[in-house]
Amino acid sequence: MMRRTVFSIFGSSRSFSTNSKVNIFDRQLKRNQRDRAAWLMPQNDPLLHTVADNLLDRLQDVKKTFPSALCLGGSLQAITHAIQKLIVMDASYDMVQRCQNDYHASNNPDNTETMFVVGDEEFLPIKENSVDLVISCLGLHWTNDLPGAMIQSMLALKPDGLFLAAILGGETLKELRIACTVAQMEREGGISPRISPLAQVRDAGNLLTRAGFNLPGVDVDEYTVKYESALELIEHLRAMGETNALSQMNTMLKRDTALATAAIYDSMFASEDGTVPATFQVIYMTGWKEHSSQQKPKRRGSATVSFKDIQTQFGNQS
Repeated sequence: MMRRTVFSIFGSSRSFSTNSKVNIFDRQLKRNQRDRAAWLMPQNDPLLHTVADNLLDRLQDVKKTFPSALCLGGSLQAITHAIQKLIVMDASYDMVQRCQNDYHASNNPDNTETMFVVGDEEFLPIKENSVDLVISCLGLHWTNDLPGAMIQSMLALKPDGLFLAAILGGETLKELRIACTVAQMEREGGISPRISPLAQVRDAGNLLTRAGFNLPGVDVDEYTVKYESALELIEHLRAMGETNALSQMNTMLKRDTALATAAIYDSMFASEDGTVPATFQVIYMTGWKEHSSQQKPKRRGSATVSFKDIQTQFGNQS
């Protein structure tokens, strides 16, 4: 399912590996970016809040309560609906501190036991079979070993526990990728990776299956955010902690190349009202830890009606 949402804000395919030694992203750099975002992120960012609300809507559609939950880094939202114990975790100390401050400043129910933990999604400090829900909103796409992080999430869940995550997909920032590539070719005579690789939609279902989840589900939303300029887009990415963190990125983008990127972006993609759009593709994933109460596929060859019979029946009705 694909949905498109447009916001207005004014003021390559990724290859997965279960080998944790493969470092696509510089995790320390990402922590630093998250530290900075803790101070820059606006209180009510419309993109982050919309993705978080859509993720929580999927949780509320489930006819099951989750007494305990682990909320992994990204767009950390207070998930208190029908949850008695909540663990909020991020690799950034400053981000955890901000979440803790925001939590105590809000009117959260006193019966919700909330813990704030500094921890890495690649090495979850959570016991096996200890939580009923693992939820992550725009955080897991920065892990070097995404299948491994999902396996750890599955192990942390109790039987019949739910994994619910939103990650940025491969179509995210496609306009910026094009503009940056053209600018580098014109100014530097070649290209180097400047925008992080992200998962493709076709990979999401396989990731859930490889991690050992039952009843995997995947759907996609596409959001278009409008900015006054490409430079405002970059500032928004910085405030969200979503700027590039590739390990092989050795140098900063040259000033003239950066200015050329902004100019090309504006010339290629500007709307009639003078704003420039940026695409954010969000992949939502759900999976359940195995339990005897869950539905199971029928044994191969156990069908009592053939496709030919169905085709004949519907053909006669028409």
